[in-house]
Amino acid sequence: MLSLLEIITKTTDFFAGKGIESPRLNAEQIVGHALGLKRMQLYIQFERLLSEPELEKIRPLVKRRAQREPLQHILGTVEWGNLVLKCDKRALVPRPETEELLELVLERAKPAEGAAPRVLDLGTGTGALALGLAKAWPAAQVTAIDASDDALALARENAAALGLAERVSLLKSDWFSALPANAAPFDVIVSNPPYLTDGEVAEAEPEVRVHDPLSALVAPDAGLADLKKIIAGAASRLAPGGLLALETGVAQHPALLAEAEKAGLREAEGLADLRGRPRFVLARR
Repeated sequence: MLSLLEIITKTTDFFAGKGIESPRLNAEQIVGHALGLKRMQLYIQFERLLSEPELEKIRPLVKRRAQREPLQHILGTVEWGNLVLKCDKRALVPRPETEELLELVLERAKPAEGAAPRVLDLGTGTGALALGLAKAWPAAQVTAIDASDDALALARENAAALGLAERVSLLKSDWFSALPANAAPFDVIVSNPPYLTDGEVAEAEPEVRVHDPLSALVAPDAGLADLKKIIAGAASRLAPGGLLALETGVAQHPALLAEAEKAGLREAEGLADLRGRPRFVLARR
């Protein structure tokens, strides 16, 4: 019989050989998930010998991760922006960069006391941005849009699990197309749209290339097509002074800032993520 620590060590080495980033962390999370133990519980049970039934719970999960299925799909959830979100193949795994976008919006668009900001999340996926803003701003009226029925179903499940279903309206739409023409303007429009090229996806890790929905990754026109549509449409959908906040590709800021100027938006700026890569474009009406 092998101890818990020996299994974690062997799994770590196995994952490292498969090119998995942070193999020890992955090993601990998968073994803990299989055994119903939190990481701290693992540490205090390192010497415990594992039974064959316990090993049978671990093996299939290790195999899935070794085949580069995303860890978040195997665990079934992801911790993101003070939320725990259900996560599966129906939508992109919420990324740390998108969590940075959430923090930027919370910092730049903090509502006045007693205000009920209107928020629009375009391409909501799991619902991460919409739900993060709804949780942070309890008076906010949030509309979350996606063109994918699967993504909307997942976002709906997350909204219900977080107790936010009554405050986040989900709508199937190709960007702004299904919004009523006379809808009240929004104080914040936020989006993490497709912005990669086919070539960039082809070079991505298998977790992205194989398991993320391609429609949520790739856009025509060197990845710019959807971002341009959003910038052009935001000009007429934002309230005066309203904030547009976008996650973008790293080589797109000059083109996007020009689009913002053409659309009549002001204070347009490109910002870097925590790794120093050009990642976000913000602008105001």
